[in-house]
Amino acid sequence: MANRPKNKLKKELGLVDVFALSTGAMISSGFFLLPGLAAFYTGPSVLLSYLIAAFLILPAMFSIAELATALPRSGGVYFLLDRSLGPMMGTIGGIGTYLSLVLKTAFALVGIGAYSSIFFDSPIRLVAIGLTVFFMILNILGAKKTTGLQRFLVFFLIGIMVLFMVEGIRELFSHTTSEPFRGQFTPFATNGFAGIISTAGFVFVAYLGLTKIASVAEEIKNPERNIPLGMLVSLIVTTLVYVGGVFIMVGVIPSEDLYNDLTPVWTASQNIFKWIPPKVGGILVVAAAIAAFASTGNSGLMAASRYPLAMGRDRVVPSFFTHLGKYKTPVYSILVTSGIMIIFIVTLSAEGIAKMASAFQLIIFILINFAVIVMRNSRIETYDPGFHSPLYPGMQVFGIVSSFFLIIYMGWGPALFSIAVVALAMIWYWYYARKHVKREGAIYHWFALLGQKQHLGLENEMLMILKEKGLRDGDPFDEMIVQAQVIRMGNQKISFKGLVGKVSTDLSSKIKGSSHQELMNEFLQGTNIDPALVIPRVSILYGKVETLGKPVLLIVTSKVGIEKPVEKGEISSEDNIRVFFFLLSGADNPKLQLRVLSRLMDIVEREQFVESICSTTNEREMKEYLLHNDRYITLQLASGTSTEHLINRMLKEIRFPQDVLVAMVQRKKKILTPRGDTLLLEGDIVTIIGEPKGINNLFDRYIHIQKN
Repeated sequence: MANRPKNKLKKELGLVDVFALSTGAMISSGFFLLPGLAAFYTGPSVLLSYLIAAFLILPAMFSIAELATALPRSGGVYFLLDRSLGPMMGTIGGIGTYLSLVLKTAFALVGIGAYSSIFFDSPIRLVAIGLTVFFMILNILGAKKTTGLQRFLVFFLIGIMVLFMVEGIRELFSHTTSEPFRGQFTPFATNGFAGIISTAGFVFVAYLGLTKIASVAEEIKNPERNIPLGMLVSLIVTTLVYVGGVFIMVGVIPSEDLYNDLTPVWTASQNIFKWIPPKVGGILVVAAAIAAFASTGNSGLMAASRYPLAMGRDRVVPSFFTHLGKYKTPVYSILVTSGIMIIFIVTLSAEGIAKMASAFQLIIFILINFAVIVMRNSRIETYDPGFHSPLYPGMQVFGIVSSFFLIIYMGWGPALFSIAVVALAMIWYWYYARKHVKREGAIYHWFALLGQKQHLGLENEMLMILKEKGLRDGDPFDEMIVQAQVIRMGNQKISFKGLVGKVSTDLSSKIKGSSHQELMNEFLQGTNIDPALVIPRVSILYGKVETLGKPVLLIVTSKVGIEKPVEKGEISSEDNIRVFFFLLSGADNPKLQLRVLSRLMDIVEREQFVESICSTTNEREMKEYLLHNDRYITLQLASGTSTEHLINRMLKEIRFPQDVLVAMVQRKKKILTPRGDTLLLEGDIVTIIGEPKGINNLFDRYIHIQKN
């Protein structure tokens, strides 16, 4: 089987958590510290720089969303680059992004000290160190506890920001201040277009929190919906806050004061709050600033600590980083990350960090946009993202070119820092990781004609990820199982090719546009994912038929087993197979076939699977076993029980929950296809499938009441 992390993280983060983590990671230093520093380079046009930066991060956001929904694993950019461009680029991306995240997080915690010093005479760095320790403990206790605090901080922050902007806009457009307000925006761009663009690169760091979601993708429920939607909503909200807030700050703070102000939101609040005392408004703003920096510190530590975990899994760094503690969190990774943050807090300062973090992230974004192009052209069947980047490949090409030009506009200092980080990562890869990593990225699948470096294990690993993601809403797996044909061979002996021929003949007679020989060829041809389907005493054979709309399944069981030839390198042998699955799907939807295969594998890996399915006494029991989860229930109709009122009624007369469907009715030994006019009789066994909520409703109504 493909490699699968034994130390898996819990999936407990929903859409609101994604939004809170992303937004909380962005609205901090970019809003409460950077506006004054950024305005120094371009004047009032700084608000355009923020808007341009938001626009330029779109390609990277869409690319990360696509890759993260295809590969929802901890490690974020590292994991995505490693699996697409190979271990060397993954190491560069992992180490560089990890350091950038740690720098930005440390910077945010220092920001708390800056705003708290307005009211309290407290050492800024000591406060930051104390908060690092606090968030370290919180992260060790679990992601759900971490995001619980994150939700509170973010929604409190957004509430105060809305109040700040409403009051600011009211003040700016009042009759008494309209003329001074207009004067604040003249001249608009003090350094022309070059100043606007270079400042966009400088404030780019304000949006980097958006990409943190990829590093916790493994812990997100329904990642195919929650990752792209959460990121997009977060970017929209954050951009409105940034552009609106900076517009107000420029309008109410004299330019000579703004350029040197490290607490511009506090200064602006003293000029705009009228209906409440300015001091009270200022206290609220300081509280919002502290909440913003705290949320960035919290989510930043959480996201950064997943990088050593992912790299440890792949042996790019020592494996002790993969250790999960009592609360299923990467304890050593959190401890080491917190230690590095404390070192940065003690030794580093503000403006240079922002530029350096932005510049290196731009390099990462060039790589991540290229990674999407590689993955799409690699023709890896198991690459199945739940979200596809719009305007491909133009979106990715634009992201690569725009990121490159932003780095040029930012100057040599940030570029040299990025080169140094790349050099450090390459040295680490060459002298440590290269000795431990035996894997290549998807780029070799793209250039497979060049030879032997295509890494087949990558497809197996991605199939395992597909299995963990599960089916998508609307995938007709349950329907396929219900309608599946079952052949019980009993003690009958037959050759493997004889069985495939028999099944192909049977299926070709029922599927229009298919022939016996074509189906045999489909079932017998090998593919790159076959090694991932090797399960003792079970064989899954699959193929495609052009004319087929929905997947079709045929199940064969044998008491004595059927010898199937197996070739492993130069060694040939035979496996005794007792359960065969023959799956056919339409050629126009290969990804659906993979998801169905991954679900079948999930079922087959149950304990005592072969014994359980072979011991079923009839077709209904077998299908119920295959369907068995929180999406089905079986009711046996009998007088004197809770099901009595269903007897002698047609299905169309019965009010079941809307999200369930009667799939089978067994009457003695006969299986009936349910219709609206099917009359239920005493002794019937009714199998119902549907959504967990509806199934639980039926369980409480018919099963739980009987037990009580």
